[in-house]
Amino acid sequence: MSYEFDRSRFLEYTTESIAVVFQSLTSDLIGTLKGYPCLFSYEGNEEDLRVGKLTSIKERGRKLLVEFELDQNIPPISFDKIKPIAPLLDIRDWEINRTHWAVKDEDLYERLETAGILNQEQIRGPDKLGRPSAKKSTNPKVATVQGFIAKVLFSEREPGSEVFYRGHSNKVKYKLEPSLFRKDDDGNYLYLESEHILYKELMVSNSADFQSDENTLDTLVRMQHYSLPTRLLDITSNPLIALYFACKSAYDEDGEVIIFSMARSEVKYFDSDVASCIANLARLPKVEKDNINFDEGDFNGQLSIKRLVHFIREEKSYFEMNIIPDDLRKIICVKGKKNNARISSQSGAFILYGLDAVMNEEGTPEITVTRITVTNKLSILKELDILNINESTVFPYIENSAKYVAEKYKFNKSLL
Repeated sequence: MSYEFDRSRFLEYTTESIAVVFQSLTSDLIGTLKGYPCLFSYEGNEEDLRVGKLTSIKERGRKLLVEFELDQNIPPISFDKIKPIAPLLDIRDWEINRTHWAVKDEDLYERLETAGILNQEQIRGPDKLGRPSAKKSTNPKVATVQGFIAKVLFSEREPGSEVFYRGHSNKVKYKLEPSLFRKDDDGNYLYLESEHILYKELMVSNSADFQSDENTLDTLVRMQHYSLPTRLLDITSNPLIALYFACKSAYDEDGEVIIFSMARSEVKYFDSDVASCIANLARLPKVEKDNINFDEGDFNGQLSIKRLVHFIREEKSYFEMNIIPDDLRKIICVKGKKNNARISSQSGAFILYGLDAVMNEEGTPEITVTRITVTNKLSILKELDILNINESTVFPYIENSAKYVAEKYKFNKSLL
């Protein structure tokens, strides 16, 4: 038996600490998942649940194909029997009403046996579910600016490619996802369901700040600048800026610089039609985004798509009602306008995430991802300061400059 579904549905309703481990489906992690017992259910509680195991897991572009077999020694289980122990199995409210694949930190067989649903004869002594451990990193490690520059300069680069960087302070916790897609510790989305409301509320309360924006992408870039959760992920063309962000906090944790490489033809600009299609998803209510059927023959005839086209035509009057379905689910690199000092100083660009888009931790067919682990952060920050990479230049506002100058020239008795 098999089932294919969108990769964005993988790890929904999964506790964050476990989801981080399984973001990148290496052969070892696939082997781990195949060793876990599974509970299979149809969406909506309409049929009995079954127990079984996965026999194959394959990534196919945006899809995951899983093959599985049901345990014929265990009869179908009615949802009425599962419902009383749903909290013990970490099955959450409404979770059973959405097709997805979650990984839970619970011993399925033990819970079913304790509840009197299974007995030892049925279980036949299967392997028990344990918490997976993160894979060991094989990324190169640097402890100086010089070492970092050497790694960057001598890294292989394909002809006609363009490279961007992103730094973050904790290599264990960080995932390649925009702030809009972040979840709480229980795996629940914090902002995604309110995307269109966040957009409108900030526009209403600070409309004067957005008057110069010519399109929705411009507006999202400015909102990102003001720390509103958006579909954008900041990247930079300057590797030293990324190194600064990898070192600027969490000094006791290893940081990381992520390197994104792609064909120059894959890089979009602020006036891209594909970028407009994805950016304007921010204005579409969640219920309308959920109603988009990508298998619909008359894709552009759907009401949700018609409304999306209406938003796009507000900035591009020539735009025709002919959206390519897969364009809405892409992950693209976009060079926006350098319309504020921060973007200019940080050599900023963005990765823009489409509907239900998930960036594999190892990259996509279009975007190659490599990583450099960063240690010795405080020493690196001092070296970067000599190169004029510091809070004052990375965040070019007078309050940041004042803070930097005051700290740099503060009286220090140990220097006397």
